[in-house]
Amino acid sequence: MITVVGWDGSELSARAVDRLHEARLVVGPDAILGQLRLAAPTAADGALLQALDDHLEHGEGPAVVLAEGDPGFFGVVRTLRSHGLNPDVLPATSLVTRAFACAGLNWEDALVVAPSGPAQLNRVVNACRAHPKVALLVAPGVGPGEIARELAPTTPRALIVCEDLGGPDERVTHSRMGEATTRPWKDPDVVLVVDPLHQPKEPGWVAGAQPGPAEWALPFENALPAEVRAFILAKLGPRLGDLVWDVGAGAGEIAVECARMGAAVMAVERDERLCAELRANVLRHGVKVALTRGQAPPALEPLPEPDAVYVGGGGPDVVVACAARRPRTLVCTVKKIEQVSSVLARLREQGYRGEGTQILASRLTLDPDGSHALSASDPVFVVHATPAHTA
Repeated sequence: MITVVGWDGSELSARAVDRLHEARLVVGPDAILGQLRLAAPTAADGALLQALDDHLEHGEGPAVVLAEGDPGFFGVVRTLRSHGLNPDVLPATSLVTRAFACAGLNWEDALVVAPSGPAQLNRVVNACRAHPKVALLVAPGVGPGEIARELAPTTPRALIVCEDLGGPDERVTHSRMGEATTRPWKDPDVVLVVDPLHQPKEPGWVAGAQPGPAEWALPFENALPAEVRAFILAKLGPRLGDLVWDVGAGAGEIAVECARMGAAVMAVERDERLCAELRANVLRHGVKVALTRGQAPPALEPLPEPDAVYVGGGGPDVVVACAARRPRTLVCTVKKIEQVSSVLARLREQGYRGEGTQILASRLTLDPDGSHALSASDPVFVVHATPAHTA
């Protein structure tokens, strides 16, 4: 029999104590093992599965696995079950619960992220850009310094760094982003990344990230037809953890829609009047969009790597500059069919496979005599491309 016991620094339950006394093997982090007086042999959790397999093979009796907090919350229970083991679980208070309690914050509206390592840093940062309240379970290469460094300066956030939760050196620090990148942290457990300007809405019915928008392809004025924007959004596939560029963003119709779907969004627009309209649309819809006023391609150079790119204006050179950053999908619109071949050719040179689509929307209108007629919009040519090796 295997029992997983959660540890949060408080006194263990009588049931947990009994299981530890009965155990013939206890596996867990050195920091926890060192605080308990155990008669049974112990093993470090770095060799968890091997130690358990050897123990079970020799039929040496019950084993206990010690883990921090609630082992079923991004914890060891999943690892054991995927290995074919079905443990009893005695949880303690999760690290995330303790972190928000120490900070004095509610957390039903928080997004919880648990990266496995630095390969997932970008997705974690994008979640922090898009969501106003994120709890990060710290992993190697993904901690307060790395998060603050990636967010600055486009996404100001308050960081609450929780170290040694439940332990003798427990410390909760409210840190500025600049401080977080230089301060030496001692084994942080959780970092709360909070937008101090966020105004909470009415309580929702689901915890964490809220459901997607009730509708999309919204009726913006003087914008691409809704049918065209629906196609563009379908090809961009914006989602939580993604970073979307909207280049030549205009009044931000695509940027706003992508942000409503949970993606982090960076918009680039050179026209001051359109920038003002974009800011107004962002405020109207209550989303987050980082706006860079400038001319592409130069304005693209300091931006972090995108997952998806929409080019609403700027010509083939801008498309090439965007493709050079290797997004998983790139979508652009052109006004003339003669431009489609040129854009597709440039994309092929960059290692992308693309296709062009003409979209012409005809809507019903009501004539004065009560009859209906069709009113056609101007055709729009949409080019959609993905890297050739993944298409």
